[in-house]
Amino acid sequence: MKKRKIFSIITLTVVAVVLLCSCGKDSKGSNDGDISKPMTFEIYDVAANYQGMQTGWFAKVVKDRFNIELNIIAPQVAGDTIFQTRASSGNLGDIVILEATQFNDCLEAGLIKDITDRVTTSKNLMKFDKQIKTFNSALSNNSAGRYFGIPAEMMDTSPTSVTQERIYSLPQLRWDLYNKIGAPELKNLDDLLDAFVELRKVHPTNEKGDPAYPLSLWPDWDGGDGMIGIANVVQLTTWYGDKIKGSAVLTPNGTFYPLTEKSGSYYKILKFLNKAKRMGVVDPDSGTQDWSSVCAKISNGQVDFIWYTWEIGFWNTTARYQDGTAFCFIPVMDQNYYTDSDAYFGTGRVFGVGSKVDSAKYERIMDFLDWYASPEGCEFQHIGIEGFNYQKMANGKYELLNDNALMDNLPVPAEYGGGGYSDGNNAINQWICKSECTNPLTGEIYSPQYWASYKEKSMTQMRKDWEKKYDAKNPTDWMLKNNKLVVSPSVSVNLPSDSPDISVIRNSVNQAVCDASWRMIFAKNDAEFDKMWDDMTKEVKGFGFDELYKFDTTKHQLEVDAKKKAVAK
Repeated sequence: MKKRKIFSIITLTVVAVVLLCSCGKDSKGSNDGDISKPMTFEIYDVAANYQGMQTGWFAKVVKDRFNIELNIIAPQVAGDTIFQTRASSGNLGDIVILEATQFNDCLEAGLIKDITDRVTTSKNLMKFDKQIKTFNSALSNNSAGRYFGIPAEMMDTSPTSVTQERIYSLPQLRWDLYNKIGAPELKNLDDLLDAFVELRKVHPTNEKGDPAYPLSLWPDWDGGDGMIGIANVVQLTTWYGDKIKGSAVLTPNGTFYPLTEKSGSYYKILKFLNKAKRMGVVDPDSGTQDWSSVCAKISNGQVDFIWYTWEIGFWNTTARYQDGTAFCFIPVMDQNYYTDSDAYFGTGRVFGVGSKVDSAKYERIMDFLDWYASPEGCEFQHIGIEGFNYQKMANGKYELLNDNALMDNLPVPAEYGGGGYSDGNNAINQWICKSECTNPLTGEIYSPQYWASYKEKSMTQMRKDWEKKYDAKNPTDWMLKNNKLVVSPSVSVNLPSDSPDISVIRNSVNQAVCDASWRMIFAKNDAEFDKMWDDMTKEVKGFGFDELYKFDTTKHQLEVDAKKKAVAK
């Protein structure tokens, strides 16, 4: 998702993200060599929300180990034109993090370096040899079996496993407020809207007197990750088993229908948000504020309902589980929740090395990337700083410290780099290993929410009450028991990129859909809403929507076929 913050370092209620690898803690990678000469790595990074030099505690981590500084080039900040500018110069970056399709295009354009020699001798990266080999074997003109890219967020489980106890997108309410309105059963979206109205009555402001709303929306992620439509709608369509693939919507039975279908989930969720706005339960700043503003409101207790798992990291703490004010999953009974299985083959982005790097920088880059996939590197990415975010127990396992470090931007002691914790967080914002992988140093998953120590401390009365009410250990357990989970297996597929003509159509269609969608959220009545929808549909057809839809369905059928084969094995 555009500007998606997967704050995999949020240490506590974290939705954490990332990783694996075996072997012991490597402080300087596999080929240390001479690191007396300082270097700056330019990282072209489609996942980054920040542009500029890495600062704070993570800057100290990489400086101490590799004598490097990281300069983040973020197209989400600088704009898409920066890609054309840098690509045309022949030097996209020293390290590149790209969407898989874009990576293949850059490889064909000569912007990506062959990294076979170092990948095959890197002990941490080679823990994912099968996944890396599978990705590279599907690249264009790679009959020789060379290695050019390293998939992002790989896992150590299987293509059909579901490790997450709380899937990526699901309805979450504050437990205290939900019970304050009588803990109603939510049969459908209309019941959820009624609950929002009651929430607004019992919680009109936070403790400071700032206005609070069930829904707070933001537009600055719209159109990211190849989606068409506004992000706040796209993610909620997954509650009905659908997955938007550009102009096409993939259903649980493996068929497609156009995004513009009035009986489809995009229309359904957009209408839901419009009803919410007319009922007075949507933050009036929605449509103009950015994610940073919403993030601050969540931390400030001004938002009563969230749908990304990782958003709980900005509110849930051990103390809030103890006092019953934490966010938790509240099922809506007519929903069937889409989730990707464990990202065994990665989540769709790829790490690579720029073709223009010299031999000395290449060696240090590969040392860094191997460390980035090591247990020590993963702990920094997904847990934080030992002695500040967590500590070792006598049994060798970990327990959390300062679980509000990210939320409250706690000051980091000078010995760890100083500054605010979230200010110094890893600005790369993308990982080689996913947080649900197993840390060989502890035998537990990296993400703190899976630790035995965390589970023990968080087994509060609130958790006991939730488990009793829903007869389940966690949201995923409830979904599986009630046949409410649509699992999409992990596969590695090289999908075709847009032609120049398709690219123009896609950009025009996306802009039209996004603009119209926000107007529809603020429509005054059903008649005005439906007129806007019909006008939008007519407009995008004029841009070539039908041609785009045909392209997208043909493209993503390759993925559907691969998923069917994965299940059949």
